[in-house]
This record gives sequence, C-alpha cells and structure tokens, in this order.
Amino acid sequence: MSIRPFRDIQRKKTKVVTVGNVKIGGDNPISVQSMTNTSTKNVKDTLNQINKIASEGADLVRVSCPDEDSTKALKEISKHSTIPIIADIHFHYKRALESADNGAKCLRINPGNIGDKKKIKEIIFAAKNNGCAIRIGVNSGSLEKDILEKYKEPCPEALVESALRNIKIIEDEDFFNFKVSVKSSDVFLSIGAYRELSSKTNYPLHLGITEAGSYLPGSIKSSIGLGNLLLDGIGDTIRVSLSDDPVEEVKVGNEILKSLSLRNRGVKIISCPSCARQAFNVIDTVKKLESKLSHIKTPITLSVIGCVVNGPGEAALTDIGITGGGKGSNMLYLNGVQTEKLSNENIISKIVELVEIKAQELEKKK
Repeated sequence: MSIRPFRDIQRKKTKVVTVGNVKIGGDNPISVQSMTNTSTKNVKDTLNQINKIASEGADLVRVSCPDEDSTKALKEISKHSTIPIIADIHFHYKRALESADNGAKCLRINPGNIGDKKKIKEIIFAAKNNGCAIRIGVNSGSLEKDILEKYKEPCPEALVESALRNIKIIEDEDFFNFKVSVKSSDVFLSIGAYRELSSKTNYPLHLGITEAGSYLPGSIKSSIGLGNLLLDGIGDTIRVSLSDDPVEEVKVGNEILKSLSLRNRGVKIISCPSCARQAFNVIDTVKKLESKLSHIKTPITLSVIGCVVNGPGEAALTDIGITGGGKGSNMLYLNGVQTEKLSNENIISKIVELVEIKAQELEKKK
C-alpha cells in the first residue's frame, strides 16, 4: 500500500551520466553513496566495509587514493566490489590516472588542489580511455586561490564560479560524462550554491553537506540541507557525511529519500512518540522491530501507534499496522482492515512474521 504525497516533487531533468552500471541524472533514481574510512591499502578491510555499505543500500562507494600503494590496491578492490568504485583524488593528479587504469568507474577531483589545466586534461584523457566518469568536487574549504581572493571568502557565487570554470575545461576536451558538487559545511552556503549552479547547468548534481559532524547533528544538518534541495527538484545522487560508521551514512541517506517519497527501500515505520495513553512500550517495540526487520529490502509500510487516537487512521494508510488497545489487547490491521487482537508480548513476533510474508509476496509479483 503506497501513500500518495500531497505534493509530487518535480525533479529537474538533467543529463544522464554513467558510473559503471549506475546511471545518474535524467529520470533515473537518486543514488545513495558513502565513502570507506579504512586504509585503502588494506584490501580485505576495505572490501569488507564496501560489502556492508552495499548491503545497506548504497549504489556507489568512494575510496580514498592518497598514494600509489592505494591506487595499486584499487585494482583488486574494483575487481571484487559489487558496486562501482569512485576514486577520491586530491593534490596528486597521477593518482587519478592510476585509479582510472586500475578499475575506478569515476574520478572525484578537487579543482582547488588538483593543479593546472594541463593536469586536468591528462585526467580527462585517462577517463576517456578507461570509460570513467568524473566528478568535479568543489568545496568551500579548498577553493582556487584566485577565486578566494576575488570573493574574499567562500560564498555561493565563488563555488559556482569554480564549478563553471572546470565544466568548461572538461567540455572543451569533448568530455561530457561528469557530475558536479559544490559542498560546504554551512547549510545556507550549500543550498545557495546548489540552487545557483542548478540554474546555470544541466549536468547531474551530487548533493552533500560536507563535514556535517557526528551522527545526530550531522544527520540533522544533512536532512535540512539535502531536504530543501530535493524538495526543489535538485539533486541526482547524495552522500550524508558523518563522523560515524559509513553504514550509518547510507541509512540516513535512504531515510531522507524515503521521507520525500523519492526512494522506497525496506520497511518504512510510522510510529508515535508515545505518551501516557500508550497500551504498550512503543519506543522499545519500534527499536526491536527496526533491528529485526533491517534485512527486508522490499518497500513495505508499517504503523506502530500506542493508542486509538491516531492509530486507526495511520493503519488505514499502511500495509501493516498495530494500534494500542485497553488491557493489553491491541488491534492488528492488514491493508487498513482490522484482522485480530494481539497481546503485548506477541506484537513483535507477529509483525515480523507478517512483514516477511508480505515481502515474499511482493517479490514474487515482480
């Protein structure tokens, strides 16, 4: 059962670029990515982390390539990764050339530190020869010296000027398989830069609030920044940057897209904050259900409401619902229809069983 949003988001129609087997832009789904924080030279640890990131629903993964040993390791990592690898390149343009040769599907370059136009041209040549995409990754913390001198401080106009300058360099080399980002740790600066850039180019945009912080503040900053842009129809791929496990970045990214009905993956739980009217421990129940249902990838909606004030109304709009009742007798709903009463101790086991059955039924219909 799906809930039709009150306002459909009209995404901007951007050019389509290809990163491995993932298409970005146009009508393609907004992709979610993260970045490994292992030493890239440690192939085993890096692949283990990539597998966890991919399992959580990432479409792409970025891997840091600060030295030649890392780019050499990239050859084995790319060979065994289940999702396309983006090589993260700063300062040393030769790391981009090596990454392209060793299996990277995209080269993330930072115009503020990659060097002169000649070096960028060599990167483009390597990308062409190896079927790589490129991301122009402008960052407020590392703008080109002349642009920073012109504007005195990072501002939306400065980030956009850097992006447009590098777009022209790449286009002049007859290369068009690229995407762009204009990131800042400041929410307002990021939103302003992305809005202006979106009005000036049709290349797909990679959204992010860079260096957003630890899990809670970083998730909130990212939700506000990315949410505003996505509501405007801006954005083709996203990363939530947290000082936390990369898996958590993917979880938050997917939740942002799910909350805007831009992506449906896994169980979407609608739950109340709980109060004195709750007939069962809502908070504890939701935590346990999130854990026990984390393996479900099929889109399913589930409402967990502690009392009858809003419970029946929420249950009418979800695939499965539970509403708290008196004396430990709670009402179970399937597709908005009352089916049976459940005691408090049976809520979790019954809902897990029903969600798994529903997921199997939906998968068979595909």
